[in-house]
Amino acid sequence: MNFDRRITPFRADLADERLRGQVEAERFATGTKKRVVASFASLHRHPSREAPVDTQAIRGESVTVYDEHEGWAWVQLHEDGYVGYLQSAALGEPGPEPTHKVGTLRTFIYPGPNLKLPNEGIFTLNSMLAITGIEGEYARLATGGYVFAAHLTGLDSFETDYVSVAERLEHTPYLWGGKTSVGLDCSGLAQTCLTAAGIKAPRDSDMQEQRLGSSVEVKPDLSGLQRGDLVFWKGHVGLMMDETRLIHATGHTMTVYVEPLAVAEKRIRETSYGAISAIKRLR
Repeated sequence: MNFDRRITPFRADLADERLRGQVEAERFATGTKKRVVASFASLHRHPSREAPVDTQAIRGESVTVYDEHEGWAWVQLHEDGYVGYLQSAALGEPGPEPTHKVGTLRTFIYPGPNLKLPNEGIFTLNSMLAITGIEGEYARLATGGYVFAAHLTGLDSFETDYVSVAERLEHTPYLWGGKTSVGLDCSGLAQTCLTAAGIKAPRDSDMQEQRLGSSVEVKPDLSGLQRGDLVFWKGHVGLMMDETRLIHATGHTMTVYVEPLAVAEKRIRETSYGAISAIKRLR
């Protein structure tokens, strides 16, 4: 059978128990649930830091670990089903369960409830955290350390306008495989913004084109579009800010960038991405 390797936990020597009878593998396993304890971690295609990065996992995400060897874990992310290799040090036990998430682009981690203390790292937008208490203006993490409480929201609190999230991320550096406020690729930007709005989205642009929204006619003059429409090319996606302007993470500027759709369409059409393949409307 033809499985998408990006979202199918299958190797010749090992596969998910749920695939028994559908694939041939030396052994099958149900896997072990763990949670991402690093601020964020790259998911590699192979167990090597030099291997291509397909996406990232961020703090609080649940994963199923099927195999661990020499510091690498072969996992499937629960949020979008992506399969790949994380460094084992990025993972911990599944508990305690998250109680809050980061609602700002990023927030610093402090060793105590004091902004003058040296920070110990960051959590990025959509990170899920277990909070055990509030001390003044700071929230105490179950794993130790503090974050500014006003930067957190409840797990059931969502943005009402996902494009506004993209606007806040303007000028963020482009990073292949990135889906944090430190660095984003095109589909990572779309997924991050939709997640913040409570809209479940697959990871890559081809998956997003297939599964999200309803089709909008691509008119020769690019008219008839509205805020929130997703514009797709082969291997690229952007979000419409209004009827004429596009915001996207692009290698053209190596940033999250705003430009007229007509300008972007002409430039991209002359590259290997070609013409617009689809426009999708979510609402």
